[in-house]
Amino acid sequence: MSATPYGSWPSPITPELMTSSLVGLDAPALDGTDLYWLETRADQGGRSSLWRRRGDGTTHELTPRHYVRSRVHEYGGGEYAVEAGVVVFSDFTDGRLYVLGTDDAPSPLTGDGADVRFADIRVHADRGLALAIREDHRNGGEPENTLVAIRLDSSGEGFGRVLCTGADFYATPELAGDGRLAWVEWDHPNMPWDETRLMTGRLTTTPDGDLAVEDATPIAGGPAESAIQPRWTQAALLFASDRSGFWNLYATTGAAEPRNLHPADASFAEPQWVFGQNPYAVLADGRLLCTRRERGHLGLGILEPGSGRLDDVDVDGSARSLSVSADVPDRAAAVVTYPDRPPELVLIDLGSGSAEVVRVSGELPFDRSWVSLASPVSWPSDDGEVFGWFYPPTNPQAGAGADELPPLMTLSHGGPTGFSAPDFKLAVQFWTTRGVAVLDVNYGGSAGYGRAYRERLRGRWGIVDVRDCAEGAAAMGDQGRADPARLAIMGGSAGGYTTLRALTATQTFAAGISLFGVGDLETLARDTHKFESRYLDGLVGPYPAERAVYQDRSPINHVDDLAAPILLLQGSDDKVVPPNQAEAMAAAARAKRLPVALVIYPGEGHGFRRAESIKASHEAQISFLGQIFGFTPAGDIPVLEIENL
Repeated sequence: MSATPYGSWPSPITPELMTSSLVGLDAPALDGTDLYWLETRADQGGRSSLWRRRGDGTTHELTPRHYVRSRVHEYGGGEYAVEAGVVVFSDFTDGRLYVLGTDDAPSPLTGDGADVRFADIRVHADRGLALAIREDHRNGGEPENTLVAIRLDSSGEGFGRVLCTGADFYATPELAGDGRLAWVEWDHPNMPWDETRLMTGRLTTTPDGDLAVEDATPIAGGPAESAIQPRWTQAALLFASDRSGFWNLYATTGAAEPRNLHPADASFAEPQWVFGQNPYAVLADGRLLCTRRERGHLGLGILEPGSGRLDDVDVDGSARSLSVSADVPDRAAAVVTYPDRPPELVLIDLGSGSAEVVRVSGELPFDRSWVSLASPVSWPSDDGEVFGWFYPPTNPQAGAGADELPPLMTLSHGGPTGFSAPDFKLAVQFWTTRGVAVLDVNYGGSAGYGRAYRERLRGRWGIVDVRDCAEGAAAMGDQGRADPARLAIMGGSAGGYTTLRALTATQTFAAGISLFGVGDLETLARDTHKFESRYLDGLVGPYPAERAVYQDRSPINHVDDLAAPILLLQGSDDKVVPPNQAEAMAAAARAKRLPVALVIYPGEGHGFRRAESIKASHEAQISFLGQIFGFTPAGDIPVLEIENL
């Protein structure tokens, strides 16, 4: 094997492969012996569709003419629900809810108008209704969020009966068989991981035949407590709360103090960025099938609520999006992720531990010897230990000279209240197979390590995250894992802000790539959507009272301190981080005559979903890094035009 410079290794992961090979799998739901799930395809413009596998094994697409997705909070989730063969789903194109019976074509339940959106759907076929969270944009200004009920025999003209209103946000409407209703609500400036109220009430029918909720009562939550994900059992109301410092599972009955079912420094829930999360499920015998994240690793177990005993379920991978069926004991559905291959939709026999693969995200045209496996790494900071995952360059057909160290791509995840897991990511392997090392940083503020770790970022966004990424990259250089002169940073959304901020506040990185990143915090505070419109109060400070802090931490105001080339990738229709942020950052870099490239993809929002955009963005990334770091990418990679290079 002859020596080939790092970055120039031939790779089987082409830009085309980034879109054509993998199908997104999400939201499995068991209904009796039938299994439902969502599939997302980049080659169909990112369209998500609902699929069903019958108990006899026959599989087909239920919504070939619909785009099953929600835009509530812009991130959506909870796009569909099913019970007793009745499906209700949200269509992304027109915003309507549709009902699909066992053999019928979908028919609209709500009126035509994309200004009214629905998410977090629950179907109660025996009551003839669906519950959902509604986001109403019809009156202009800030939309109104409510909890609504929709009759399953609706004519498709109205927008549901409002059951709960007055809070800024609602989530997770859970209705028990006896009419008890539980839900989560919260108000500005909190995010659902900061402070919520877990509420209960009773669903009743008024004398005129309308539905209403009576006796609304707070059960948990309040200052410095995130109480989320309620579920009913016959005996109690279950929920996750971080009152202990981690999202542990609790049970409460009547006026009794909630009881921690299994105290642990582990989280049994995740930050509620999207609706429809299912981190745990109630089995037919009352036990709980649950996920738990401990020091970054995700495990699956069965919890006995009475004794608190937690037994691991041995699955080959990390299970998420759990679903169980009351009609089929010891059977669960989940999306399982792996360190060395794409995700799979599986049915798990909880008795034997065996798993049946129903659907694979994609078959890769190379064997696992090409796959770089994540190693946990950590380094010290002024706030304590910081965590990340290191992926070494891996290629069975290429190697570099003994005197060369690889360039490093440092990844700053989005959120910033997000998390990076050590799962197989084609986007990471895109780099490592070419000879570029990757450091995926769970900087202070990340989920997965408890509330105190999450709150390291409180009031210090643009400081702690930047420090942790810069010190992590430098540590990899000091340890001989990467070339200290060729350290790059890349991130999307909030991670894009960390990228831009790192390039203007540190001298650590020699290049940066921002995908739909924030350059101007003031613009973000003024222009972003309702869900995140007060997010920065906790991350930076109240605006405009702390305007000076916003200005000081905005990369756009520190271009004079920028000394590294930048690639900016942006969607034209992004409502979370508008394109003017990338345009302003590029203009400022041009004015200083710094190497800069700006690419705006038509029709894309916050995150690229179309095959042509995903392909082009990866071509731009590797061409950019090659030109800056002095290597020629293998394959037919178009040369990106970089201004001022």
